[in-house]
Amino acid sequence: MRTRLQLGQAPAEHTPLDDDVAERIELASDILAGRRVAVLTGAGISTDSGIPDYRSPGSPPRTPMTLEMFLSSPEFRRHYWARNHLGWRHMDAALPNAAHLALTDMQRRGVVSTVITQNVDMLHTKAGTKGVLELHGCYGRVRCLTCDWRISRHRLAEELEKVNTGFADRVAGRGAIEVAPDADATLSDTSDFVMIDCPHCGGILKPDIVYFGETVPKPLVAQAFSAVDESDALLVVGSSLTVMSGLRFARRAHRAGKPLIIVNRGHTRADELAVLKIDHRAGVVLPALAAG
Repeated sequence: MRTRLQLGQAPAEHTPLDDDVAERIELASDILAGRRVAVLTGAGISTDSGIPDYRSPGSPPRTPMTLEMFLSSPEFRRHYWARNHLGWRHMDAALPNAAHLALTDMQRRGVVSTVITQNVDMLHTKAGTKGVLELHGCYGRVRCLTCDWRISRHRLAEELEKVNTGFADRVAGRGAIEVAPDADATLSDTSDFVMIDCPHCGGILKPDIVYFGETVPKPLVAQAFSAVDESDALLVVGSSLTVMSGLRFARRAHRAGKPLIIVNRGHTRADELAVLKIDHRAGVVLPALAAG
């Protein structure tokens, strides 16, 4: 199954926050009481941590990375890695917010069985959540597309610094840097950046992230389906479910007759399948849900 996202993602239509959010949270708590809950999260859970997303109302239109673009030319990859060399630091410095911490608390108390995430920011792991299923990989690993050699993003950064001395300072002198959702940064001039290849086989190094249009590994998808099958309910947080990568799990839960609750700013593709939809910030809803 592929994560076939369209390029130039437009933000969702602006919708008002639910003014009866307290009542909806209470209803969600009643629905989930006594049930083992699988959770699917998207970028909307991390916006309070300073990581932008693609589709929340008010987000600027963005063009996400595709594998075809990444493989198109050495020049494009150099341009990409120059941007990533700056952007990943912002993501690495981000801290879990109240929503991430609430899910960790719910897992510790046996309410949440598994967290499946479409995010690459590792914030669930930083929050202490165990056994997170990272559908789209994470920013903290890099691998060779030829021999599958792997290196941490921190270690690669050290190697890139050796051949790009002063690059970050030079870029900082050109003006403000806009950070994009996938450990990237928006830069126009990257001609003075030097990228390295795999030290073992000379192959192309790529972040261990599933780009738009790539295939999520089948064993990981099977794990996620099993997590949904073994749960009693599915809670979706911060995802518009625009792509099949996440929507298939909502559909799976619905077909099995399991309650589906969605917490998201704006509409989702599974709103009609949900027994309850809460249009509000995850940082408000999840702590209250955990406390209830």
